[in-house]
Amino acid sequence: MKSLEELMELKAKAKAEMAAREDEYSAKIEVAMSTCGITAGAREVMNAVLEELKVRNLTDVKVSQVGCPGLCYHEPLVTVTKPGQKPFLYGKVTPERVKKIIHSHIINDQPIKEWIVNLE
Repeated sequence: MKSLEELMELKAKAKAEMAAREDEYSAKIEVAMSTCGITAGAREVMNAVLEELKVRNLTDVKVSQVGCPGLCYHEPLVTVTKPGQKPFLYGKVTPERVKKIIHSHIINDQPIKEWIVNLE
């Protein structure tokens, strides 16, 4: 068994390695893929995200699926996060909107304010 000090060192090293991996991406896109999201079209949105990134050859964008954030009435939901910026949550995303989000937010650093879910 390792000492508490050794375990804390391992934890710090693992956190640093994880942070370094996160810095490898120019952006992160998360698609909410819970039952309600899938019913509302999240699968098609996820496919559109992957296709648009492929068409634009954006290989440094991390894409992942996440669970239900509890905002079913805004589904499908997509969160876009860029390093050093707060996350932006887009609601009622369609495959057509995906193209505009990637062009405006991911490429040009211009979030589309009218599609952002205000959580305040």
